[in-house]
Amino acid sequence: MRRDPHIEIRCKRGVFMQVQVKRVYDPPEAADGRRVLVDRLWPRGVTKDQAQLTGWLRGVAPTAALRKWFGHDPARFAEFSQLYVVELATREEARAGVAQLLDWASQGTLTLVYGARDPIHNQAMVLLHYLQKMD
Repeated sequence: MRRDPHIEIRCKRGVFMQVQVKRVYDPPEAADGRRVLVDRLWPRGVTKDQAQLTGWLRGVAPTAALRKWFGHDPARFAEFSQLYVVELATREEARAGVAQLLDWASQGTLTLVYGARDPIHNQAMVLLHYLQKMD
């Protein structure tokens, strides 16, 4: 069984937060804690009941232009990651979403849910590492 990437984040208050990523197509588990979709578009073929989400934060997803440029091409992932981090740091909607994610993570396990096929070259992985560096 494949384990999803996860990170423990120690925030300034000394609290450890568990944040992990998981495909929306994988079955939800009790250990997922709060499940938050971090895609701009709703994933194909998944109902709200199947997804079992706590929330959907479109604002933390890459802009449509960046998402289309990236096209899930692994050769563009390094540059995509840099551009996406700039968006996370500069777009007001993204900053508010990051603050919400950190708040939820401080209350228990947080799972960033995404729809991409590639478990490594996707925005949820970039966001996971960005949250780690936020503190």
